[in-house]
Amino acid sequence: MTEDVVARVLRQWQQVHPGLDTAPVAVIGRLNRCAALLQQAADAPLVREGLTRAEFDILGTLRRTGVELTPGQIARETFASGAAVTKRLRELEARGLVGRRTDERDRRVAHLRLTGPGTELIDRLMPRQLDYEKALLSGLGADRQGRLAETLAELLVLLEGRLGGLRP
Repeated sequence: MTEDVVARVLRQWQQVHPGLDTAPVAVIGRLNRCAALLQQAADAPLVREGLTRAEFDILGTLRRTGVELTPGQIARETFASGAAVTKRLRELEARGLVGRRTDERDRRVAHLRLTGPGTELIDRLMPRQLDYEKALLSGLGADRQGRLAETLAELLVLLEGRLGGLRP
């Protein structure tokens, strides 16, 4: 098996600081590196449609929930800041992909939904995006992908339960 960049980093740290426990870097370093590489690669079909990953996430959130959402609800669903969601929504509205309805009781609240063109775009793009991502993972067999997904799910639950209380 070819050595990855994190293995080299771990070896270098052991040379510089032999007693240092670098085991967390073996996991977190690789997760971070994989996430960065996947982000670059996985955006290719989106870029062809003139979308960013964050805009795609908003369109996907509106499509998969099937209901109108407020910007705050979208922010929670997409793990983005309110300001970032507001900016992205403006772009999507300008392109005619998202529509806005003002709340009758509280005019400060907006309810957002996909427009016809927004629904058509996400319905056309989602299968292509999934095929592209499947190709990226094709070097791992289905069994290994399943085990990896299970392990990552366990880690995600663990982190979601712990990170709220951790301070840097």
